[in-house]
Amino acid sequence: MELSSSLDSSQFQHTPYYCEENVYLLCKKLCANGTAEADGSDLFVVFISNEKKQIPLWHQKASQRADGVVLWDYHVICVQRKKGGDSPCLVWDLDSSLPFPSPLAPYVSETIQPSFQLFSEYQRFFRIVHAPVFLRCFASDRRHMKDSAGNWIAQPPAYEPIVAEDKTAHNLNEYNEIRADEVSVNVEPDLIHAVYTNKLGVVLSENQLEEFFAQVSS
Repeated sequence: MELSSSLDSSQFQHTPYYCEENVYLLCKKLCANGTAEADGSDLFVVFISNEKKQIPLWHQKASQRADGVVLWDYHVICVQRKKGGDSPCLVWDLDSSLPFPSPLAPYVSETIQPSFQLFSEYQRFFRIVHAPVFLRCFASDRRHMKDSAGNWIAQPPAYEPIVAEDKTAHNLNEYNEIRADEVSVNVEPDLIHAVYTNKLGVVLSENQLEEFFAQVSS
């Protein structure tokens, strides 16, 4: 399955500050246009956050700084692990100024910057959810984007809110709230198996991310 050279980020739905919905629709489009497997089995949705909801990421389009850093409360990307062959894992990040998509290793180096010494409260954790599970189970009624008076903090997408297959209206908080005690100790076969079966996937530290995708098999 060859990556279409005609794809660029402008061809995908993007609503600022609604990254979880952007990635949901991105996964569906990659499946529909043949860039990914039709069932999404080679795609993984990755939520990045921590207990304090303060995560620095570099090369973000929303940044006002030369280095492109933004302190998000959480962020969501898609990682594609193609079946067979030795092609690198690809990161689809609609908010990144890096090439779209980017191979995983340079994306981690440039966006996560693991060599950059951060205070412990800015440590990033990664919830990895298999896309077929996410597309069935995720729901958001956008309540998190309203202030205490019920006004929108950021203008929502024009399309209807995403409802889960079981009719759940909202469970975004289950995905983007990530605690340190959820982080797996080791990347081992049981952990790999769990990502395909757990509704909320598995949680890793930043130094486990590339190891996980090196071991996972679609």
